[in-house]
Amino acid sequence: MNNSKTTFIANVTRSLRTSIAAVTLGAGALTLSSAALAVDFDGDRIEMVMPFKEGGGSDTWGRFYAPLVAEQLPGSPVMVVKNIPGGGSTSGANQFQLRAKPDGRDVLASSASTMFPYILGDSRVRYDYKDWAAVLASPTGGVVYVSADLGIDSVADIAKLKGQDMKFASQGATSMDLVTLLALDLLDMDVKAVFGMKGRGEGRLAFERGEVNIDAQTTSAFIKKVQPLVDEGKAIPLFSYGVLGKDGKIKRDPNFPDLPHFVEAYEMVHGQAPDSEAFRAWKSFFIAGYAAQKGLFLPKGTPEDVVQAYSEAVAKVIAKPGFETEAEDVLGNYEQAVGSDAQMMFAEALKIDDAAKAWIIDWLNSRYSAGL
Repeated sequence: MNNSKTTFIANVTRSLRTSIAAVTLGAGALTLSSAALAVDFDGDRIEMVMPFKEGGGSDTWGRFYAPLVAEQLPGSPVMVVKNIPGGGSTSGANQFQLRAKPDGRDVLASSASTMFPYILGDSRVRYDYKDWAAVLASPTGGVVYVSADLGIDSVADIAKLKGQDMKFASQGATSMDLVTLLALDLLDMDVKAVFGMKGRGEGRLAFERGEVNIDAQTTSAFIKKVQPLVDEGKAIPLFSYGVLGKDGKIKRDPNFPDLPHFVEAYEMVHGQAPDSEAFRAWKSFFIAGYAAQKGLFLPKGTPEDVVQAYSEAVAKVIAKPGFETEAEDVLGNYEQAVGSDAQMMFAEALKIDDAAKAWIIDWLNSRYSAGL
């Protein structure tokens, strides 16, 4: 068969595959199901839109997963990463919303900095997470800790911190630090945010120099950089953020089984479980920032069989022998959420109610002049 005929047949197959789910000839008439044609990406080039510059954490995550997922998709296509940075990741996500075709050949890598503007109603956002189908969610964790010079041994001693001069080095109130700043506020801790940090690494260095006395780091950074300070008696861990269980409840982080998660810390301080607009807002940003920090999405209108093919491909990647060892440096020791589990996590983040959303916007504007 010559090249022109091969190309013609491939194009016809793809066209059918993207529209077939909608082909219905009326009640009682013949309906052509999406399952009628098997999903096949043989010879295709799949583009992963990466709304960040090369070399960052999200880019590393996407480039780790891209060849592994492509290998497990039907037809073993090539998956390439296309970096579209700008607007705090909103530019690339906007382009994906506008241009991505629902045939399985366009996917989006999302991170916390893509979801936070969406939840906050940022004017730059032209995308809608509720339009997309999640096939993968990658969690991470975090730990809040203080200087041993403050004279406390655990989160149970927080009352002793009242009246003390406490400082936290931050990247910005609407960055991932929102989770930490709001957590501290919910625990009635009077902490001054020192803005201008370019990353949490700079915040940790400020802590080590004694310029600030409270800090938060993701799991990998805490284990590698902060645990030695704990061992030397220079830092005291207060709580982890925890992880999101399949029942939607926050549980202890498996990396820190002896450390209370945030909800437990709240209960220790206040004597009751959190139930307020502020906490509901915190939970949404905790999920978006940590429990489901990174995600892989297909665009609006993608047929269910294509979504299923991606979910199965990701599941096969994770089930391969040796995956945990290979992935440890990129993913940490966290269970990856696939298919419906990933969709549940993102749905939990996005179900912030109007009252909680109004509360967090007012809090950010009044406390930090966020301009939202």
